[in-house]
Amino acid sequence: MMMQRLRRSEEFIRFGCESLINLRPNKNSVPRSVSGFVTHYDTKGKLFESNVGNHYNTHRCLGRNLGMLQQYKCFGSSSASQIERKPLFSSLDSKDVSSFKEILGDKNVVEDEERLETANTDWMKKYKGSSKLMLLPKNTEEVSQILQYCDSRRLAVVPQGGNTGLVGGSVPVFDEVIINVGLMNKVLAFDEVSGVLVCEAGCILENLATFLDTKGFIMPLDLGAKGSCHIGGNVSTNAGGLRLIRYGSLHGTVLAVTANGNVLDMLGTLRKDNTGYDLKHLFIGSEGSLGIVTKVSILTQPKLSSVNLAFIACKDYLSCQKILVEAKKNLGEILSAFEFLDNNSMDLVLNHLDGVRNPVSSTENFYILIETTGSDETNDREKLEAFLLKSLEKGLVSDGVIAQDINQASSFWRIREGITEALQKAGAVYKYDLSLPVEEIYNIVNDLRRRLGELANVMGYGHLGDGNLHLNISAADYNDKLIGLIEPYVYEWTSKHRGSISAEHGLGVMKANEIFYSKSPETVAIMASIKKLLDPKGILNPYKVLPHSLFSH
Repeated sequence: MMMQRLRRSEEFIRFGCESLINLRPNKNSVPRSVSGFVTHYDTKGKLFESNVGNHYNTHRCLGRNLGMLQQYKCFGSSSASQIERKPLFSSLDSKDVSSFKEILGDKNVVEDEERLETANTDWMKKYKGSSKLMLLPKNTEEVSQILQYCDSRRLAVVPQGGNTGLVGGSVPVFDEVIINVGLMNKVLAFDEVSGVLVCEAGCILENLATFLDTKGFIMPLDLGAKGSCHIGGNVSTNAGGLRLIRYGSLHGTVLAVTANGNVLDMLGTLRKDNTGYDLKHLFIGSEGSLGIVTKVSILTQPKLSSVNLAFIACKDYLSCQKILVEAKKNLGEILSAFEFLDNNSMDLVLNHLDGVRNPVSSTENFYILIETTGSDETNDREKLEAFLLKSLEKGLVSDGVIAQDINQASSFWRIREGITEALQKAGAVYKYDLSLPVEEIYNIVNDLRRRLGELANVMGYGHLGDGNLHLNISAADYNDKLIGLIEPYVYEWTSKHRGSISAEHGLGVMKANEIFYSKSPETVAIMASIKKLLDPKGILNPYKVLPHSLFSH
């Protein structure tokens, strides 16, 4: 039986490569693969104390649901268009609901319209499905039973956690059954010697950080959505966050349940285990398309006594790049975050968020947050102060402050982390998560501003320390003309400069069809074959991650 599946998989790879290579562009086109006191420094370094185009496209988001045409809401993105409900998927009936109640009990089988309305819609209200059922399993065994049943009935499912995603990956496209892991929220074990934390997938990231704080440790992952997002979703999207420059990406070990209900126990706590293929990496970043992560094992870090945060202003992007280079040289072992935002982002936060003020007296084109984490408070602070003074002398920095206490540090971070909230209050927003060579990051912002003119406010911010730009286009409303000017221009630009169209937010439904801008046809074919092998009926988070055309039948 396994050999037959492998042979079918081999045929699928061969077919996929042949058909996908045919999609390769010609040589003349853009390659698709491709308040309180703060330490303040003035401009003299004195230290003192102070209190449109040709891509217009009018795609309509239509899909077929239960035999009838149904509009699929995907505001602000043309790429999630023309999706049809797969006819091979079964439709939910009363017997299915009864079977799920036998597994979970009545109260954990949700049919309430109000609760479903929330679960069907992403938090940005850009994507909306029409699921009639949400299941709330309490453990891995219940997830396994649910998937066994869904696989036997060919009922499509969508795994869901905190639903904080930005690409429509955690909500149904049509009538998929929602499997929400929110009740699976226990810390199972913590080893204070190794620093390994084992917990269930529904644990909220901020709750884990609070738990670890009492143990003298920190989570290596920190996100703006930490008060809502679940660790399972973080793993499933391989979220990067604010401190990737220090701690790397979240490749923890996982316990995953595959589409047919098989439990793959990869929940090891060893730092080294080179026994065969490291299969957990298939599930990290797969966005619930290969299996549902139910438990995670995370290597956490000791909480160090010295944390310092500087907020500085720069005249131009070249200075930002030079400061990054100098920070890596002079702050190397204590550098834990290097974030940037442009003046448009700062203005947005100041105008739309209460109680926020610019920490520096200068109004500049760019602002940078530099965080250091170490074990020697006096030495670390002196090191950061010396770095800022040196940067001022070189003309790289026009103004800068160092937070004097945790409240000031929080107010600094509020600016950077509040940009998303401010964007929501400003109106419609088109969001793109790109990874580019650091020297190219801001060029796309400038190019898009010239392209869109007065139609929208283009801003850039993100994790400069690891080359991750959050490109945001703010407008009065969503409209076809604007999206036609943005897409595929942003994707083509990114591909041309050998960047990634999905740095850390995932592909979801928004960018499933755009994967070729970052991955070769051959690579996508291999990914599709793995999907076919682990989820042969295609029930797990369909219409996401991979091109819709590959699984249209």
